[in-house]
Amino acid sequence: MFQHPGDSNISKFQVSEFILMGFPGIHTWQHWLSLPLALLYLLALTANILILIIINQEATLHQPMYYFLGILAVVDMGLATTIMPKILAILWFSAKAISLPECFAQMYVIHCFVGMESGIFVCMAIDRYVAICKPLHYPAIITESFVVKATVLMALRNTLTTIPVPVLAAQRHYCSQNQIEHCLCSNLGVTSLSCDDRTINSIYQLLLAWTLMGSDVALIFLSYVLILHSVLKLNSAEAASKALSTCTSHLILILFFYTVVIVISITHNATMTFPLVPVLLNVLHNVIPPALNPMVYALKNKELREGLYKLVNQEGSSS
Repeated sequence: MFQHPGDSNISKFQVSEFILMGFPGIHTWQHWLSLPLALLYLLALTANILILIIINQEATLHQPMYYFLGILAVVDMGLATTIMPKILAILWFSAKAISLPECFAQMYVIHCFVGMESGIFVCMAIDRYVAICKPLHYPAIITESFVVKATVLMALRNTLTTIPVPVLAAQRHYCSQNQIEHCLCSNLGVTSLSCDDRTINSIYQLLLAWTLMGSDVALIFLSYVLILHSVLKLNSAEAASKALSTCTSHLILILFFYTVVIVISITHNATMTFPLVPVLLNVLHNVIPPALNPMVYALKNKELREGLYKLVNQEGSSS
């Protein structure tokens, strides 16, 4: 077997940057998506900043449930800001080039924030479980100290367990292709360009999804099964309705978040047939929840609505 002289040169060549092509199949008119995406990003930032201001100003909202909501708002803004400026730069200015370190850094931060959001949903589910199933013990269990410890634990969990994702991706050899049919540096999208074996990357991605997301879903499911069991034992229908109403907004957000994660996982296998679907879903999954979360809570939560009215009235009277 003889090797072509040019083959060794190609195998030694390492690309210096990736090119994010944007939305596959619609490159000629993808810039029209910039307006709705920019509006979603602006809405996400505005709504979450409002949530933080309301929680900070209203003494009645200085409770663990709202602290977790405030942390979720920070995570949502971080997630949206990690991807949206680059996506808008691609759509508006065709700034498609991204250096390898910048790409791997974005990959890491996205994984951290998505994992953190999932972890905060677990904390909120535990908060609701204790509030409904063990109301007398709630003040002793769910304290400010609990909020701090749970948040630090989730932050450590996600920052440490996701380190191998970009590290393993950086160890791959990218020798020929550097065009990514995506708007962001997804792990599977980037490593699919490598010239060497990427099995370890796929295995760790799958392991991470099952251990982090899988355990989070299991804990949330268990919490709500116990909540439902406790509510069904209540003699008063009014009391049962009131108990469940405190969980409605949380359940809406959880269902949306994890449903889209599952759909993205399924549609990723159909990338060759419908390449646009998983890319579009991936982008929307990182920008719609940050915009949706504060609105759902504001609409479903009386205390937040009252805080918003007070804030608007203060601004109106000051002007």
